[in-house]
Amino acid sequence: MSTPADARLPRIALIAGIVGTLVGVLGSWIPSFWGDEAASVMSASRTWPELWRMLQSVDGVHGAYYAFLHVWIDLFGASEFAVRLPSAIAAGLLAAGTAVLAGRLGGSRLALAAGLIVALLPRTVLMAAEARSYAIGSAIAVWLTVLLLAQLEGRRAWWGWAVYAVGAAVSIYVFLYLALLLVVHGVFVLLFHRRSLWRWAIWAAVAILLAVPIVRLAAAEQNQIGFLAHRDYITPQGVLALQWFDPVTAWPCGALIVIGLAGVLRRRRQDARGLRLGVLALLWLALPTAAVLIGSVLIAPMYTVRYLSFCVPAAAILVALGVRTTARWLAGRTPLRTTTATGILLAVVLAAFVPNLIVLRGPYAKDGSDWREAAAYLRTHARTGDAVVYDDRPKNSEEPRLIAAVYPDDLAGLRDPALLSSFRAQPGLWDRTVPNDRLTAGDLTPGVWAIERGPDAERSPDVQHLQALGYRVISSHRLNVTTVLRLER
Repeated sequence: MSTPADARLPRIALIAGIVGTLVGVLGSWIPSFWGDEAASVMSASRTWPELWRMLQSVDGVHGAYYAFLHVWIDLFGASEFAVRLPSAIAAGLLAAGTAVLAGRLGGSRLALAAGLIVALLPRTVLMAAEARSYAIGSAIAVWLTVLLLAQLEGRRAWWGWAVYAVGAAVSIYVFLYLALLLVVHGVFVLLFHRRSLWRWAIWAAVAILLAVPIVRLAAAEQNQIGFLAHRDYITPQGVLALQWFDPVTAWPCGALIVIGLAGVLRRRRQDARGLRLGVLALLWLALPTAAVLIGSVLIAPMYTVRYLSFCVPAAAILVALGVRTTARWLAGRTPLRTTTATGILLAVVLAAFVPNLIVLRGPYAKDGSDWREAAAYLRTHARTGDAVVYDDRPKNSEEPRLIAAVYPDDLAGLRDPALLSSFRAQPGLWDRTVPNDRLTAGDLTPGVWAIERGPDAERSPDVQHLQALGYRVISSHRLNVTTVLRLER
């Protein structure tokens, strides 16, 4: 028979889901595209044969997401709002799933707290307005865990396990690191549902077998994350804080996590289901992180905070447990009722996340990118037929020439003298170009635009080379990280 808490759970999940989607949609169109999103849009905008050829040499692990986004762009276009909308919807599903997961083992109040916290958690807010697969993978992860609990507690038919296996395999195709969720599930089953271990192991093996093609492809393209060897991502702040929170809320939320776990342990005899929830969340938070860190040390660099985004449900549940434990403590020492204390603490936690939400919806929130402003400036000021010289010093994902790929309508009619072959014709992600210092006056037009990244644009090698060809700077328009210069011969 359903308990009152069970009866309220669908409504609570719906509320959390709506909040999660609205938070994701809110201001999602404001920040400009940046390098990672450019890779998504450029890949998804290829024809099917072009995309297939690219995936055989690069970004094969993102193939499922690119294929989905290809269909989505055909239907809804490639504006910032359109391509980020699937992530916002996924964030809503993530929040709803987190509420259901917390509610199954912790009751309706905990469900509401966890669902709202995960909706506003800094990592969720970031990936909810990002044209990448992280939000979708996280939503799959939490609902896969809900399904696992249903199978373990309800002794469901074989087809439920089959759905679990297929869902686990799909999650790995969406984002490879989600294979680590099976490790979390396996340890949880071993600790609390040992009689079902063999059944889980069989279907987990089926999932792994189904995912073998993407695992083999990832092994063949492992050099793609070679750049991590040159980044100092493994830091105490990154691992303990920025994976899920922002610098301001990280340590208060960390304190709530410790309090929540202490409360679960203290009440383990009265609340066995709460203990299971706390252990599940702790395993989910710790095991994937530990695995990636150990792999980075023993095998090859493979860590960045974004890769563990699928752990956000665990972080939210643990913070919610901390809120509940603290509220109970306050209720025992003040005139406040537990419900009132919980509401006040939850409101404080959610309010603390709001400044981060505002920052992440600013115009330069995506790595400082100002490409849309640069594209709009060229659309307004450039003449049809003018040549554009794009700074080729930054790494591929930061090159200003990506402006032409993600805002093609704004730059229509402008020449790109350094372009040898469009990204569409390449097996890799990016255009093939000639170095700017090899351009001659014959390659250019009397009026030239130089798009430079970084400070001192008028002293850049591109401008110096153009000046050597007889050009002089007529105007310089500084944006955020980009400067647009007009030169004439």
